[in-house]
Amino acid sequence: MHPESQPTFETVLPRRQFIARGAAATLGGLMLDAGLLDLAQAASPASTTGATGGLQWHNWSGAQQAHPTALPTPATEAELQALMTSAQGEVRAFGSGHSFTALVPTSGSIVSLDRMSGVIAVDRTAMTATIHAGTRLGVLSRALDAQGLALRNLPDVDVQTIAGAISTGTHGTGIALPALHDDIVGMRIVTPGGKVVELHEDKDREQMAAARVSLGSLGVISQVTMRVLPAYNLHRKVWLRPIEDLLKQAPQLAQQHRNFEMYYLPFTGYGAAISHDIYAGNDLMLPKPSDDAVMADLRTLRDWLGRFPQLRQWAAQKFIDPNMTDEARHRAYRLLSSVRPMKFNESEWHVPREQGIACLRQIIGAIEKHNEAFFPIEFRFIKGDDAWLSPFHGRDSCSIAVHASADEPYDYLIKDCAPIYRANKGRPHWGKLHEMGFAELSAMYPRWNDFQTVRKQFDPQGRMLNAHLRKLFVKA
Repeated sequence: MHPESQPTFETVLPRRQFIARGAAATLGGLMLDAGLLDLAQAASPASTTGATGGLQWHNWSGAQQAHPTALPTPATEAELQALMTSAQGEVRAFGSGHSFTALVPTSGSIVSLDRMSGVIAVDRTAMTATIHAGTRLGVLSRALDAQGLALRNLPDVDVQTIAGAISTGTHGTGIALPALHDDIVGMRIVTPGGKVVELHEDKDREQMAAARVSLGSLGVISQVTMRVLPAYNLHRKVWLRPIEDLLKQAPQLAQQHRNFEMYYLPFTGYGAAISHDIYAGNDLMLPKPSDDAVMADLRTLRDWLGRFPQLRQWAAQKFIDPNMTDEARHRAYRLLSSVRPMKFNESEWHVPREQGIACLRQIIGAIEKHNEAFFPIEFRFIKGDDAWLSPFHGRDSCSIAVHASADEPYDYLIKDCAPIYRANKGRPHWGKLHEMGFAELSAMYPRWNDFQTVRKQFDPQGRMLNAHLRKLFVKA
């Protein structure tokens, strides 16, 4: 190979995206030429008629399946009321189906909120927006931007509905930024039986503390009112460093930047750091386009060298340029969230901030006992809040997420990582894979019993509970 044809490792790393352009590994004369890694995007789950004529539903990754008796799609709150009045048996709602836990499956009714979408009203004095519950975060961000407004923060996947996102405690990253539900100041919930309950934080403080993160157990949310900000631009910077350097620097970097997160690339010894800060300039620049084929390339590298982890790390490091950086400047929603076509399953827990780095070290060790692993490990910072079932209730936290391809086994993400998370006082993400039940969860949340009291007031017959929620909420 001539020197000028030697592959190089160039890197553009938007959120959960890693460019390994030209990163090559030689095995028996074979070369891996990688492009841009994109960890995957949620699309709508399927709701179809099966071969036998019955209805079928599955979540985005395909891990959760259901055969409901009905899949209604109300377009208005009045239609939702009528549905909740007439529905028989269990009722569960779904937004984008991006939860990996069994929050939705039931043999009763599964309600789609897709037709209940859009911004209803904006109050510029209070700086709030009232929003239909089925509005996808990406759609919401663009609608708000058209009015010169924005959400305070966003997660890295923006296809979730606003109702689904807040109900599961969905969050972005930022040491001073709480999860999305903390900006909810009011909501309307249609309970089993069709009653509409309107809540506002000024007069319903206790009920709002329960409703902000409810796993859909109080009823079906029809609309929310949340705080908004004037639209703003961010400056994103992405860089690669040895993981040991990033582990030492992460707490300080989180203090220095509005949004900071990092990812560890298993079996490479390297991590990717991503920062976002407010940008007032006019020279805007979007990220370079992604190339999703790299995930297949990284899997191929795993397949070739998975039995030889040291050789695998050598091959990755040979082409990594630790001085490579990438920058982008644009509207916040264009940078904080991105597209993810490749499917995966995920387990994510939230540990007290002071234990975050130590826990991450242990998780890296656990994941690298499995040569089949190749998805990056995600590490973020979240400010605490006071919602009763928020994983961040009463404490600032760090989140650590592990992934496996949707077509590969993922049990080790739970079996090997959950004991580490629990030892570090972790709380599982409600929408990510875990095996916790009533006994363990009730000990994790100081206001657990208060939430159960409110839940029973909204749904005394437990019609919003499926098998998964009964495992969480009903004492055996």
